[in-house]
Amino acid sequence: MKPSPYYDRIVEVVEELMKFTLLTRNIEPYLLDRYSERNGTPNELSKRLNQQSI
Repeated sequence: MKPSPYYDRIVEVVEELMKFTLLTRNIEPYLLDRYSERNGTPNELSKRLNQQSI
């Protein structure tokens, strides 16, 4: 890719994505924990997780 403002912007976006990835790497359990999955009965949770998409 030739040097241009678009190239500079792509590099900036990739750098920010990498920073975000490094910042969130060690807190995966926190980011994947959802209130809706903790709330309710096990049967309701099972129904939600086993729904087939249309």
